[in-house]
Amino acid sequence: MKLGIVGLPNVGKSTLFNSLTKAGAEMANYPFCTIDPNVGVVPVPDERLDKLGEFYHSKKVTPAVVEFVDIAGLVKGASKGEGLGNQFLANIREVDAILHVVRCFEDDNVIHVDGSVDPLRDIETIDLELIFADMEVLERRMAKTAKSARNDKKSAKEYEMQKRLKTLLEDGKDASCFELLDEEEEAWFNEYNLLTAKPVIYAANVSEDDLADDGASNEYVAKVRALAAEKNSEVFVICASIEAEIAELDDEEKKEFLEDLGLESSGLDKLIQASYSTLGLMSFLTSGEDETRAWTIKKNTKAPVAAGKIHTDMQRGFIKAEVVYYQDLLDCGSYAGAREKGLVRMEGKDYIVQDGDVIVFRFNV
Repeated sequence: MKLGIVGLPNVGKSTLFNSLTKAGAEMANYPFCTIDPNVGVVPVPDERLDKLGEFYHSKKVTPAVVEFVDIAGLVKGASKGEGLGNQFLANIREVDAILHVVRCFEDDNVIHVDGSVDPLRDIETIDLELIFADMEVLERRMAKTAKSARNDKKSAKEYEMQKRLKTLLEDGKDASCFELLDEEEEAWFNEYNLLTAKPVIYAANVSEDDLADDGASNEYVAKVRALAAEKNSEVFVICASIEAEIAELDDEEKKEFLEDLGLESSGLDKLIQASYSTLGLMSFLTSGEDETRAWTIKKNTKAPVAAGKIHTDMQRGFIKAEVVYYQDLLDCGSYAGAREKGLVRMEGKDYIVQDGDVIVFRFNV
């Protein structure tokens, strides 16, 4: 899973990125301090892995990971080359979802690029730049399609679709709102890899005072939540400066620190939950003496495809999957005990893998 962090300059993007990845992106109180996109890989917190690792005395425990790309602060006109221009918009095209950091705090010591705090205006600024960048991509595609559309029915059909899509973008709407009429249109649409077709998760960056009630008393957060509800997007409240402090602590200290703040989970935990929910993801597990590992897949994935996540040979030569739910395995005290109680199931090619399944794949190639 790859997430691109975007937002206006000085909204807390690089502070958040640093706290999530401890990668040490340069931070400064002025626009464009992130000159190159910073990339960090973060393990997905999953207590099931630790329990299974202890259960099997595994030599190695390997969590699922999320890759974050921190992209320079966009400004009005970025798609036309303003600020650092659209070189950074190209980096967002490679991500699965966009994490849009929105400033929801007042602080006279932190300059706002537009002079005042207004999350809806800020979101609109970023959205329009992404739409303009998509228009540029679409217009280039249309120029090519128009030539072949004169003599080719398939190209003519694609060109008609492109015209509908262009009208939508010109109306200031995201490509995610576009209605696809059939599978052929869906295939063309996916080829364009449009920025505004990607799911968006909003991170409302608040002051420490607004963290305990999850931003319930913050009028800026309320506005972001209302907008996100219209767009069917996830929102989570975060204090980037607090996350930076949490990042320096070990697990036990982190737990105490969160309890002192009256929080149940860190910003990273909230972000992972929102990301998995937005992208429809889940994890199944493999475990043994050599390694305990989490594998991220889409929900409703069938067993052979899940096996292919580990190795293509497993998918090609899939025979069956031995499946036991991780908690049942732990409760029984051993794999043999779970088998005796009938909790280890033999599943075939049509089995839909469930979150928390511990699986041994049987295959032959």
